[in-house]
Amino acid sequence: MHLFTLAGEPESARPVSHYRPTIRYLMETEVHVYAFSMAANVLLSFYPFLLVMVSFCRHVLGWESAEQAIYVALKDYYPGQIGEFIERNLKASLMGGPLQITSLLLLLFTANGIFEPLEVALNRAWGIGKNRSFFRNQLVSLGLIFTCGGLALISMLLTALNQELWRQLGFAGAHLTLWTNLALFKMAAVPVSILALVLVYWLLPNGHVSLRSLIPVSIMVGVLLEVLKYLNLLVWPFLRIKLEREYGPFVYSVTIVLWAFLASMVVLAGADWAARTARALALQSNSEVDTVVVGTS
Repeated sequence: MHLFTLAGEPESARPVSHYRPTIRYLMETEVHVYAFSMAANVLLSFYPFLLVMVSFCRHVLGWESAEQAIYVALKDYYPGQIGEFIERNLKASLMGGPLQITSLLLLLFTANGIFEPLEVALNRAWGIGKNRSFFRNQLVSLGLIFTCGGLALISMLLTALNQELWRQLGFAGAHLTLWTNLALFKMAAVPVSILALVLVYWLLPNGHVSLRSLIPVSIMVGVLLEVLKYLNLLVWPFLRIKLEREYGPFVYSVTIVLWAFLASMVVLAGADWAARTARALALQSNSEVDTVVVGTS
């Protein structure tokens, strides 16, 4: 039986009946509170995260191609003027020397804030009644920050290795390098995002969750997040004009919050979908066991 369908329903009715609860879930006020809380913390941690990554590549690894790979990834998520604006400011921020410890502490504190509302939302989706204490949540969040940050760095380093390879082969043209770097980054970024989603969905809830139901949902959410990036490419030129008129100098901050909110909603919808799927499989398994017992008695 397919993982995303419910037992005992006609094939034609299954997708509709399974999508409807997720749509209702996304319409709940509580879910919007979780998503906006996560988006606000993304805004606070986004620039410090990039600052740490660029500083690490420049001052620790001493690898210019790795630093350029970060800018490639940045422009893949935020094209046009906003990507160029962030890149200019990153370079300006690092002109004074290596990253200060205060920036690293700020990153750890703000990034941890993303996982607090996410844990509460995941616990609610899985029916876990008790959340972790603040201290335990911070420990788990810290581990996830280093793990997910490490995975992101690996995908960017693969892009940098690709750039070095093309340079050694004598194909270091700017146009060719840009396209090959972008292609390799996309090939590495999607599996890395899926793996990070599996880890977050699995480790962050304060209780046991079904890993079987997390893998296909993580794949689906990872692909949807990639689709969101292409949607961003399509609508950004029109959206930028509207946001500049309404928000003036805050246009870039508002853009980050809006897209982080949409991404958070997709992640939360995936968690709800996984939990409902796991419950459906458990009910089906119990029903089959009861049938076998009745049949043999």
